[in-house]
Amino acid sequence: MHSFPTNILFPARTPKPVCFPLFSGKVSAGFPSPADDYVEKTLDLNKLLIQKPAATFFVRAEGESMLGAGIHPNDILVVDRSIEPVPGKIVICALNGELTVKRLERKNEQWQLKAENPNYPDIVIFDTLELVIWGVVTTVIHPL
Repeated sequence: MHSFPTNILFPARTPKPVCFPLFSGKVSAGFPSPADDYVEKTLDLNKLLIQKPAATFFVRAEGESMLGAGIHPNDILVVDRSIEPVPGKIVICALNGELTVKRLERKNEQWQLKAENPNYPDIVIFDTLELVIWGVVTTVIHPL
């Protein structure tokens, strides 16, 4: 049985629908149209954010190594364990027992965990490192 850190949350196996009004008009950067002030349908956040509930978990981001990817400290990351971790995907992994979020890359036949902030080094994966990829980040929930 895995022991997960306390900052990881799992959704309910069968999440209850949480529906909110979805306005049919889009929000522009200019002046809104008064004709767009009506609700077209509702939006279920579970359906929007969670494709496979049994394979999904949430984790809170820490640090600034992924700012260039739009991941800020305290953002909530939606992670899907069923998605294949291929080069270019942002992954959550345990590296020598510590959780990290990085972009998975393959450069010159060498796997790397790439930071999205030039102030942080990329991590080249060698056989001596213990690496377990937990899942692929699908969504970032970022408060303003």
